[in-house]
Amino acid sequence: MAPVHPGGAPVKPLVVAALGTFLAVLEATIVSVALPDIRADLGFSLTDLPWAVNAYSLAYAGFLLLGGRCADMFGNRATMITGAVLFAVTLVICGLATGPAMLLAARAAGGLGSALLVPVTLNVITSAYPEGPPRARAVGALSAVGTLAAASGPMLGGVLTQLAGWRWVFLVMVLPACALVIGAARILPKRNNTAPRSVLDLPGALLVTCGLLALVYGVTQRSLYIGLAGPVLLAVFYRQQARSRRPLLPVAILHTRSVWSGNLTMLLLGLGFFASPVLFSLNLQYGYGFSPMSAGLGFLPVAVAMWAGARTAGPLTGRWGPRRSASFGCLVGATGYAALGLTLDPHIPYWISVLLPGIVFGYGVTFAFTPITVAAVAGVPATHGGAASGLLNTVRQTTTAVGLALLSTVSTTLAGPHPTPDSLSHGYAMSFLVCAGFLAAATISAWMFIPGRHTGTLRTVVEPLTKGIAIDRHK
Repeated sequence: MAPVHPGGAPVKPLVVAALGTFLAVLEATIVSVALPDIRADLGFSLTDLPWAVNAYSLAYAGFLLLGGRCADMFGNRATMITGAVLFAVTLVICGLATGPAMLLAARAAGGLGSALLVPVTLNVITSAYPEGPPRARAVGALSAVGTLAAASGPMLGGVLTQLAGWRWVFLVMVLPACALVIGAARILPKRNNTAPRSVLDLPGALLVTCGLLALVYGVTQRSLYIGLAGPVLLAVFYRQQARSRRPLLPVAILHTRSVWSGNLTMLLLGLGFFASPVLFSLNLQYGYGFSPMSAGLGFLPVAVAMWAGARTAGPLTGRWGPRRSASFGCLVGATGYAALGLTLDPHIPYWISVLLPGIVFGYGVTFAFTPITVAAVAGVPATHGGAASGLLNTVRQTTTAVGLALLSTVSTTLAGPHPTPDSLSHGYAMSFLVCAGFLAAATISAWMFIPGRHTGTLRTVVEPLTKGIAIDRHK
């Protein structure tokens, strides 16, 4: 995609932010089609295989708040370079992995690298582009790049896995990651003075990471006590943040209705959506007998629908407002997942049982991202921009790990100890019905809690997407 030049503002910072976003999102989605080959080559069990995705997503989620705070304290340039170097090194290790432990350790370290990258990307935009239409167009371009990465990951992964082997789904990103290091060093200023330097809240980072790890591990391994330890540790984290002088997460931002409602809706949507591309790919390969390349190409129409959803969401959010737009997108997504769960059967043609429902949920879910994101970052002071971005991305990545653990447990349990293509498809179908339930809950959350069109803090963000109108803010 050609670089966008928002309203005459400098385009180079947008290119750096877009490349960082593209790589972080691509790393999370490109692996899905390669999972069967990774399992066969490295000796993963079917139950442990989702950890090839979860190790990355969990570390990504656990350290995003720390990454956001690093961006606020040490500057965008230093934080992005550190994250990109770590990201590149772990890609090489993943490509050379000789066993499950080596791969999972490198994937976790790569998640930490992405956690440093992603909060910086939004900070780069807010630092380089003034409020109003230029910033709105830059944010829209960044969202489109993220959608493109999410949609192209399974396709690119399928082609690389079949033609060059699964190791190249990691190695192909090494050179772009090195280009990101060079670009950040040359283009970004040495320090953005958004917050004073201070000591990082490492105890807070440890609490939130351990809490998320316990939650996901408990769901995956069906361990009640470990699973319950997750919410307890997260509650302790909240209390610790409320008392800390230098918190990773300034808890005051959670008291803003737009912030908590946007994150709540993203939580419910994420539990239903972010793990589904992995299940979609596994179903095509195990249930329908597709090759890795065919599975990747089979995702192409869904990817086109996702792109269409992202492109149409901005103007319609400006016209309808965040509440109606988010509700509409989540409802369409729920409909698509319900249809997929009810029709999924390897004996029914692919275009009926998989393709059409996939197009519907792909369009609806990606449409909902824009209004939910607009709500979740509205009304946050500039000094806490990295923290707000880190919070939203933490919710997204946590739901990827928890959702994949939950949905994989559902599908493998229903498939039985000796799965066949029919039993696997039955398990995946039930998982997609669970996805529909989460999207239905997200629809209710969006309609009941997200502020409507006329809320001041939201209008300052939404309306510049199409009109460029400056409006006074109020809470």
